[in-house]
Amino acid sequence: MLSANEQLELIKRGTVEIISEEELIEKIKNSIKTKKPLVVKAGFDPTAPDLHLGHTVLLRKMAHFQELGHRVVFLIGDYTGMIGDPTGRSKTRNQLTEGEVKKNADTYRQQISRILDINKLEIVFNSSWLKKMDLRDIIELSAKQTVARLLERDDFFKRYKNGDDISMLEFLYPLLQAYDSVQLKADIELGGTDQKFNLLLGRTIQKRYDQPPQVILTMPLLEGTDGLEKMSKSYGNYIGINENSKDMFGKIMSIPDTLLFKYLELLTDIDRKTIEQYKKDIAQKRNPKEIKVILAKDIVARYYDNKTADKEETNFNLLFSKKEIPEDIPEIDLFKELDEAGQEYTASAIAYASATLLGKNMSKSEIKRLIKQGGVDFDNEQVKDEWVKFKKSDIKDGMIIRIGKKIIARHRH
Repeated sequence: MLSANEQLELIKRGTVEIISEEELIEKIKNSIKTKKPLVVKAGFDPTAPDLHLGHTVLLRKMAHFQELGHRVVFLIGDYTGMIGDPTGRSKTRNQLTEGEVKKNADTYRQQISRILDINKLEIVFNSSWLKKMDLRDIIELSAKQTVARLLERDDFFKRYKNGDDISMLEFLYPLLQAYDSVQLKADIELGGTDQKFNLLLGRTIQKRYDQPPQVILTMPLLEGTDGLEKMSKSYGNYIGINENSKDMFGKIMSIPDTLLFKYLELLTDIDRKTIEQYKKDIAQKRNPKEIKVILAKDIVARYYDNKTADKEETNFNLLFSKKEIPEDIPEIDLFKELDEAGQEYTASAIAYASATLLGKNMSKSEIKRLIKQGGVDFDNEQVKDEWVKFKKSDIKDGMIIRIGKKIIARHRH
């Protein structure tokens, strides 16, 4: 095993918070001394079948613990999944059936094998102990925590204050998740920052079952391709790890520049020194697109191979190079929407006119948001300000307008 400090350096990469770092160091030192690996737990509720890059932030941290020789447990919450995690919910969520949970859980093994070493991974289902609990066991567990402490949880507190329903079943969810740590005798539990309450409760419940409390590591939530909301299939801003390589490469290239270094830090193994150099390069006017290509190739190579990554870079450059624009793209006359007598037009007005002429139902606020995210360009020049003005003479015949990832047109007048 590596020394405690060497292990800590890898563990801390991309981590938001460790509770507590002192306890973690002691656990690592004891693990080295006794040659006994630590039990590292991360739980996943199978409420959706597809994993995306947002999930891989946690999975990659699990892979780090595998590299360090610890016992990593991938816990599928098939039993708690039928309740559903109330985290971030403003109302009681619908329960999943046992069949739905099983179907979703079955897809996980193939997907996680692209990140974790399956041969070294322990995959467990919490139904193996939770469904054996009788009423006496539930009563005993419920007595380990008070309603007052559960209501301190932000989403529960807001719903209680607003007079919205909170089912007793939802109160059970964090207790059962905490009990998973008791059953596994977890030394460490990983989770997103939104899971902090549940993770801390695991420490409390372990103490009340006379076990040493687990150390918790919270990992950041990864924003999706819109740069606003956390990556989620429901927001349509996700990059799936099972997506075809073309879409994966293209979506990564579409992320806002503001997310570039967060993605490099959390989704790649590129060392910090190199990432810091990239920051300096961009501060000295290097085009962020060049770094984004490095990111996109790294991720595609990770889930496919280097040859595929090279191919997608070539294809992307062909598609988005000015000389290689397909001839069969739609042609529009911008002056059918713009005031032809005008002398200047804002970038947002030009983009909105283009979307309207193409029959795309986009609002002006959507157009402005895309411009802010770097998702609009005219003749391969990224538009960076919605209010920047173009003279009529700048809108030349044959100008290419791109809006987002899929809207492209040629101006003809």
